[in-house]
This record gives sequence, C-alpha cells and structure tokens, in this order.
Amino acid sequence: MKYSLSKHRKKRSTGEAVRKKNVSAVQKQPRKEKQQWKKFSLVCVAFLLCAIIILPTIIVKLHAQVEEEPKETNIVEVYEDVDEEDVTVTVQRTDTNEREQVPLEQYVTHVVLSEMPAEFEIEALKAQAVAARTYVINHLLHHEGNEAILDSVEHQVYQDEAELQQTLGADYYWKHEKAEKAVQATKGEIITYEDEPITPTFFSMSNGYTEAAENYWGNDLPYLQTVESKWEEAHPKFTNQTIIDMTDVAKALDITLNSSPNIPIKITRNESNRVSEVEIAGETFTGREVREKLHLRSSDFAIEQRDNHFIFTTKGYGHGVGMSQYGANGMAEEGKNYRDILTYYYQGVGISTIDKAAPAIVAND
Repeated sequence: MKYSLSKHRKKRSTGEAVRKKNVSAVQKQPRKEKQQWKKFSLVCVAFLLCAIIILPTIIVKLHAQVEEEPKETNIVEVYEDVDEEDVTVTVQRTDTNEREQVPLEQYVTHVVLSEMPAEFEIEALKAQAVAARTYVINHLLHHEGNEAILDSVEHQVYQDEAELQQTLGADYYWKHEKAEKAVQATKGEIITYEDEPITPTFFSMSNGYTEAAENYWGNDLPYLQTVESKWEEAHPKFTNQTIIDMTDVAKALDITLNSSPNIPIKITRNESNRVSEVEIAGETFTGREVREKLHLRSSDFAIEQRDNHFIFTTKGYGHGVGMSQYGANGMAEEGKNYRDILTYYYQGVGISTIDKAAPAIVAND
C-alpha cells in the first residue's frame, strides 16, 4: 500500500508538474503580447504629441508665407467661367415706353432679323451679328449698364418675338433659324480698335463709297473712314428719285423761295461724292441737313427744278458711315467671310471677345 500510494503521489506530482509547465507557458504568452501593446501605445502617444506640438507651427509658418506673397489678378482667369449668355440687355420699347430684359445673344438675333434681310448670305449675317453685338456692348460700357438701349434706328432696330412673327409671316421660322445660326457662329465676338470696342455704325446701301464719320457727324474716328464700295451699283434701288413741292421744301428748310423757274442752287461734294454743302436761294445747308429735313434716301443727291417742284435724285440709302449691308452681302457672294467684311469696312480693327475687351460687362452681370 505504501508503495502504491507513493507511486500514485509520484504520478500526481508528475501530472502537476506538467500542468504547471503548461500554465507557465500560457502565462508567458499574454505577458509578451502585453509588452508589445505597451510599445505600440508609446509610439502612438509620441506621434500624437508630435502632431499637437509641431503641426500647428508648420501651418502657421505656411500661412504667413502665403500672406506675404503679393496677390496677382488675371482678368481672363477671373471671368473665364462666366458665359456672356448671362449678360442681359435693357431694351426701351418706344411704342409702350416699357423696358424689357433680354439675354444678349437673343437680343443680337432679333436685331439681325430687324436690320438685315435674312435672304442675305450667311457671312453677311455673321458680320451684322458681330456689329450689332459690338454696338450694344459699347453702349453698355459708355452708360455703365444703367441706360436702356432704344429699339429704333436711333440705336438699333429691335423687335420682340411676336413682332418678328408678324413682320416675317410664314418665313419666320427659317429666317429665325438662319439668323440664330449666324449669331451662334460668332457668339461673344466684338469689333475692337486698340483693344477697345468700337462704335460700329452701319447702313443699308452705299453710293459707291462709304462716308467718313468726320464728314457726317463732325468727329473723326480712325476706323470710320471712306472706302470704296461698288457692290451695290447694280442693285435696282441704287438710284431713286423724290419729287417735292417747292412750298414743302421751303417749309422744311425754313427759307423763302419765290416762284422763279431758275432758283440758284450750288452743290459742293466731298471725297465720297456726297453733298458736303448746298446753297439754295442764298441759304447754305450741309448735305446731312437737307437729307434729314427732306427725308431723302442719302446725302448723295442732285437737285433739278421743274416748275414748282424739285426733283431729288439720290444714290445709295442711309447715312453712309461704317458697313454697307448690301456691300457686305456683295462681298459674301464673292466668297469673303465675315471677318474680311468687318475689317474692310472698319479700318484697322480686330475681332476680339467680350470677356477680353469688355470684362466689366461680364462681371456686372
């Protein structure tokens, strides 16, 4: 029994030793993991301390450097994301005395349809679109966008949608589509002289030459000079006769005309062959005055007296300054594009865009 007990104890002792050994091995493993976790925690704490103390210092220094550097403004970059479609035109309607807010390109389309026959060549319509756009942009610049533009010949003829449909009738849709095509092909383009938008006057038909602005309005503009324009001479309406009673002439010019069959008339012409000065019965007028007071088609006129009437024979149609619309169409028929047309009738100009030549207009809208 003693032997057996001792043997049993020995076995138990051996089992306990094995168990203790296993327990010890198990206990050692978490201790090792604990040490590794402790090291990781210390690294994290060190990193956080670094971020809290050092990072703000770096940010402050970078901010200080940015503030010290001078700021440069690039106009093209400032406005490059702005579409000129955002520009609106305030149109003063003469019939109703009301004002309409019209998107720029829609306004230009309606002016093209109101000012030029849609039957004209597409390049002529493009030239008209750029001229019309330039005119209104120049107007907005000089009036700081506060004064409305008139819908009449005093500025540019403009008709709204309903008016155009009534004027153009059954041809409205194809004419509108053609004009809109010309406008979109030149979207945002304007005419400039020395990087500034010009005053792009235009008229219907020349007498063979355009008129210099100085001769008609008295102010010399380098881009509005006399150029030859012969494309209109074959047109059936190139010449026109207007017969006016002597009493009506006297009333319009505020002069006294006797019943003499040979009233003295003396005409002086300028380099464009238009009347610069005319003397009638001792009274002197400019060609422009006679044209406007008697509602003649142009200031290139001849006068013939027949009994108690005057016969005025005119050549061309309009004031004659700037682009001749019929001349533009003649150039287009010969294969010239709208840029050729514009740079011919407006001397020394370039074609630019609103955002470059008139960024203030885009910015204000």
